Amino acid sequence: MTPRILVVDDDPHARGLLRRLLAPLGEVTEAAGVAEAEEVLRGAAKMDLVLTDMAMPDAQDGMKVLKTTQDASPDTAVVVITAFSNVEGALDAIQQGAFDYLSKPFDVDAIVRVARRGLEQKRLVEENRTLRSQVKQPDLVGRSAGLLEVYKQVARAASTNVPVLITGETGTGKEQVARSLHQRSLRSAGPFVPVDCGAISESLMESELFGHAKGAFTGAAGFRRGLFEEANGGTLFLDEIGDVGPKIQSQLLRVLQEGTIRRVGESTAVRVDVRVVAATNKDLPHLVKEGRFREDLLYRLDVVHLHLPPLRDRRGDIPALVEHFAALHARGGARPVVTEEAKARLQAYDWPGNVRQLENVVARALALNVIGVLGPQDFPAPIGDAQAKAEGLFDDMPSLAELSRRYAAHVLQAVGGNKSEAARLLEVDRKTFYKLIEAASAEAAAEGVPGK
Repeated sequence: MTPRILVVDDDPHARGLLRRLLAPLGEVTEAAGVAEAEEVLRGAAKMDLVLTDMAMPDAQDGMKVLKTTQDASPDTAVVVITAFSNVEGALDAIQQGAFDYLSKPFDVDAIVRVARRGLEQKRLVEENRTLRSQVKQPDLVGRSAGLLEVYKQVARAASTNVPVLITGETGTGKEQVARSLHQRSLRSAGPFVPVDCGAISESLMESELFGHAKGAFTGAAGFRRGLFEEANGGTLFLDEIGDVGPKIQSQLLRVLQEGTIRRVGESTAVRVDVRVVAATNKDLPHLVKEGRFREDLLYRLDVVHLHLPPLRDRRGDIPALVEHFAALHARGGARPVVTEEAKARLQAYDWPGNVRQLENVVARALALNVIGVLGPQDFPAPIGDAQAKAEGLFDDMPSLAELSRRYAAHVLQAVGGNKSEAARLLEVDRKTFYKLIEAASAEAAAEGVPGK
């Protein structure tokens, strides 16, 4: 469909110039003032891009056009036009949601460049909305082979009450898996109680987990239920279980064996109905060999074992995770867009902090981005530079032809083997792209290295 562009300016010469410049980009409609613009914007045909002068003689200005556009079509990009001396007013408009601004006298190249970007934003927003309406986002995000295996194990273990041990590097999403396990279980109506074992000192851990009687120790001014009792009928998630000391390990073993707890300062056993899910980033069998973790407790906890692979081993999940976090951290209900180039950059990075780091990076980018479209420039340098550095593309000073072949292969890998998408990112047709890839594969074969 041909993009629709609205130009609002009381100066007929300015409108004529903008029409001539923007005609190759779409169908241009003119409005000589705010009233005409409002009539167009409230019509049946929605605009894809609006360019409006800030100062017009009908006692209203471009801010009114901006507000009307946002009410009629929130996804439409609005570019405000201002005199060079009133840049401050243009910045105010951007704070209110304008896409960009242009200064008079016009820079012809800047007009076309900004208009193209505005139309591209509108297209990306609509494309993302369509995709989101077609795909229901699962609570566990990703479809890589490693994560699909976790899905299967979660589904199988959900209907049981046996303990589960979740392992994986820091930030891989162990708590999210534990929550998913709880939500799918017969205990889903009960509480899910997470405990960060690494954040509680050994002296306080016993009281936190099992509760205490009044006067049990200095500062125990009254009776308190512990987290095991709080989780009764539900799931207790013991995160960083490898950090608990020998006394708590012994008490946890008794709870798992007998199904009872004893509050600090009491001798009476209290029965609890709790499923225990534990998680760690440590090598528990190694801790057992070192005498720092009880072997019998490990056997009790590790009835069902779920291992979460690091994000660098499931790069194909990164685009879906990026979309998920962008929607999660969107400002004011807006629908943020992440460009394909940005996704490719994020996909190329190794993510030592895994999913948690990715979420933080996306959240930070959205907090600093006012237009709701994230490109490579919105991410910090180590990540933004990852695509160029990931394979050492030019460490050995290759020829231009060789660099093109290497980069084509790298982009193909970054987009998960999607040749059409790789060709689009490289701005070449598929035939040219195939030639580049075939050349890279032939050279790799000649060197005795499997082709990429």
